[in-house]
Amino acid sequence: MTPEVTLVILTHNKAACTRRCMSSLLQTRSVGWELVAVDNGSTDGTRAWLETFREHAARAGVEVSLIFNDGNIGCSTARNQGLARARGARVAFLDNDVAVRQRSWLRRLNAALDARSDAVMIGPKLVYPYPPHAIQCAGAAVSPSGRVQFTGRGEPRDDPRFNAARDVQCLISACCLARRDALERAGGFDEAFNPVEFEDIDLCYRLRAQGGRILYEPTAEMYHFESVTTAGTPALPNTYLIVKHGLLFKKRWRAMFEQENGPPDEETRWRRIDSVPFGSIGALPVVD
Repeated sequence: MTPEVTLVILTHNKAACTRRCMSSLLQTRSVGWELVAVDNGSTDGTRAWLETFREHAARAGVEVSLIFNDGNIGCSTARNQGLARARGARVAFLDNDVAVRQRSWLRRLNAALDARSDAVMIGPKLVYPYPPHAIQCAGAAVSPSGRVQFTGRGEPRDDPRFNAARDVQCLISACCLARRDALERAGGFDEAFNPVEFEDIDLCYRLRAQGGRILYEPTAEMYHFESVTTAGTPALPNTYLIVKHGLLFKKRWRAMFEQENGPPDEETRWRRIDSVPFGSIGALPVVD
């Protein structure tokens, strides 16, 4: 049977993170889905584990397709490989530093997208994987000068300001669900943003420039470890890439975001959040 949704996940080392992420996905219920995992040259045992996981997932009724690249070819190129392999009418992109908080997360996103025929992408409430499970990202926004805000970051997950579904300027690719035909019309992720940073924000703006709406759905929640995927990877000079690709994004979309009444710059400042080491986080509660 053709799955309703294809989940696309990139891996590049960080095997423990990938194991937690993909194992948790098997708790997803109520929507038929497949997984396409694209590995960008892992050398830490990730590839062997993916082969084993494919067999385990098959016994649970989930088909896993694996793409192995010789090296780190970049997020945009690898995600586009996953998109090309997808069979579902909808495609969810996830980073390998997320984990399931709700068994119904995909059903909730799918239903909310069903309810809005002009919506092309939707994202959940992302929360930190340690108590009190504060918000990591409740949709994203762009200021009139082009600064990106992770809306609600660090605020209580039950804060009513972030518990209403709404249109947003953009989403981050840690977890988002989109209509495959809209992604294909937009040309997928722009490889000018390889290896990483701003490729997701740029895609959202291209989808919206084509007339699509981007939604935030707070009733769907996922855990996000925040930056585990890219942090500590020597080949990824994140600060440099944020500046470089941020300038490209601003040049490309300034005429749009300057007119959008986004948040003021002072509200986009990166808030310091005390983190908990990945290895010290135990089993995470999962609810329906």
